[in-house]
Amino acid sequence: MTAFFPLRPILVCADDYGLAPGVSTAITELIADGRLSATSAMSTLPDWCRAAPELQAVVARQPADVGLHLTLTDHPAATKAAGLAGDGRLPPLGSILKQALAGRLPRAAVRDELRAQLDAFEDAWGAPPDYVDGHQHVHLLAGVREAVIDEVLRRYPHGRVWIRDCVEAPARCLKRGVATPKALFISALGLPLRRLLRKAGLPANDGFSGLHDFASPQPFAAKMRRFLAGLGPRPLVHVHPGRVDAALLACDSLTTPREAELAYLASEAFATDLAAAGLRIARYADLAAAPSSASKAPSTSSGSIR
Repeated sequence: MTAFFPLRPILVCADDYGLAPGVSTAITELIADGRLSATSAMSTLPDWCRAAPELQAVVARQPADVGLHLTLTDHPAATKAAGLAGDGRLPPLGSILKQALAGRLPRAAVRDELRAQLDAFEDAWGAPPDYVDGHQHVHLLAGVREAVIDEVLRRYPHGRVWIRDCVEAPARCLKRGVATPKALFISALGLPLRRLLRKAGLPANDGFSGLHDFASPQPFAAKMRRFLAGLGPRPLVHVHPGRVDAALLACDSLTTPREAELAYLASEAFATDLAAAGLRIARYADLAAAPSSASKAPSTSSGSIR
């Protein structure tokens, strides 16, 4: 008799909803086809207001989580963002990373920008986000992570809104062998946020993959098979599907690799790879039932990156 093992849940999240129509529409189609379980919205970009009703109609039929993709780099600011934005435009990643590592981020400006982006999300969506994460992982930075936790605790019922945890065990990063320096760096950068989340008792995924070098010639399918292997107890893989259009070309440097991700995620190969890895696409609520690494060990509380 063949033993039956239930498929493990994995949250598959597409970043950058609202960045451009070609990105938003591609993500909506993947959700409708059951290929994604979440998407993170850039709430102050022009396409968010246009695309939010379309997304609402789709998730009413095919439920998925929708969160805020906090944006603090390379796009127009929602507020004056004094000390952070110059001439109304948010800084490049390298600049904000240097400020954060030096402990010089203007915390009031970060807080006000976060609140404005949450307001913009709620105005279009009519409800709180299911979770919060960061464009180019800015929510991990000193001065940003504290603002995110404080605002989520102040604004929403405890446990209602999840936060993306970008920590991945070094052994898994090394074994995966995809953009290993980037993966190790992001994981180390995320450790202070993980400690704050556990201290605050806020829900988060436990296991993070999807980081890669977009310029690499390796097919995305081969990378994704590695992302689906050796996962943490509450895994999340983030992806960047989309179609290249004039709006995307005008606002972002990540273009044609999005189409390769879209083609794979829409293909039967993705479904086959999930099944081979013993996984099923799931939402944050499904992850909640799985034990995290925090329940297995004593608490520890007390360039372009995508």
